[in-house]
Amino acid sequence: MQLYKHLFNGYQKGLRPVKNWRNITTVYIDVSVYAILNVDEKNQFMTTYIWYSQYWTDEHLKWNPEMFDDIQRIAIPTNKVWVPDILIQELVDTGKSPETPYVYVNYEGTIENSKPIQAVTTCKLRIFYFPFDVQKCNITFSSWLFTVQDLNITLKRSAEEVKKDRRVFMNNGEWDLRGVLPKYNSLKEDGERYAEEVLTVVIRRRPLFYFVHLIMPSAFLMVLDILGFYQPPESGERISFKITLLLGYSVFLIIVSDNLPVTSTGTPLIGIYFIVCMALLVISVGESIFIIRINNKQHLQPKVPKWIERLVLEKITGLLCIRNQKMFRPPRACSSPSSQEVERTSTGEMNYLAFYV
Repeated sequence: MQLYKHLFNGYQKGLRPVKNWRNITTVYIDVSVYAILNVDEKNQFMTTYIWYSQYWTDEHLKWNPEMFDDIQRIAIPTNKVWVPDILIQELVDTGKSPETPYVYVNYEGTIENSKPIQAVTTCKLRIFYFPFDVQKCNITFSSWLFTVQDLNITLKRSAEEVKKDRRVFMNNGEWDLRGVLPKYNSLKEDGERYAEEVLTVVIRRRPLFYFVHLIMPSAFLMVLDILGFYQPPESGERISFKITLLLGYSVFLIIVSDNLPVTSTGTPLIGIYFIVCMALLVISVGESIFIIRINNKQHLQPKVPKWIERLVLEKITGLLCIRNQKMFRPPRACSSPSSQEVERTSTGEMNYLAFYV
């Protein structure tokens, strides 16, 4: 109680805690990414749960431990001391971040303010390589009021330690934390410079779920379409088989459309892949129709007139220097052949002649 009265006798929490106004208040921050809760591609938001700590020195909150029962550290209500106005520039919503009512103060005047933050920040997401995409989202800490001449922001740990820090990350969701890249900037605005610390959160999507449920089924349907060409055209099942595949692929796209990211910035590569597969299936149906048409074309030909048969098989063969003309004449039999046999023989002879010529 005596220490509390000693510290806050005449204390002004609305003033920057320095005895000389020319002294710069340095705020050390420490950030650890605990979890990536959500990445909203449509609205370009990222929800992150982080552990945030800030340290600064209050020159008015110092004491000699020997004079106060060797007390070296005490907890003080947050609303009783000066707190730097460091905010996240990309912040859209704080979500359900709990408030910490106390801060720790040691006898040297160093104040520690630690709290978890559920931050919903804006992020420019590039989904062209979905689901093999890597996203980089910035979380910028800066003072809203104080310039760099009054307040400076720096990291408590080294940049290499922050970059490789994944010790508390919940590595069990859709996203994998690849690292946090810190960078110090001095932003100039309205002729004044403001210190800011930019943390670039690098995350990579785990593609296994999308590979198994989107890419592999589509590839299997394309393999079935290729195998459909091994069906003989005479069977009459090739067209129905390929149309069934086309309808099945259309239903497949309707089902998987909910798993694709929706954004107006561009079409992901996997969407182009699905469009190409659909186009190949349509082309495959057209090819099958064309092949069956060619295969059945000879049955759609009109009957060759007798005078053309006689002209080609008896007269034109001599002009073509074909000596053995008997090979093109129909064989004589004891019984008169049927009209179907004559038609097949004539057609065969014409085809043979065309091949020979």
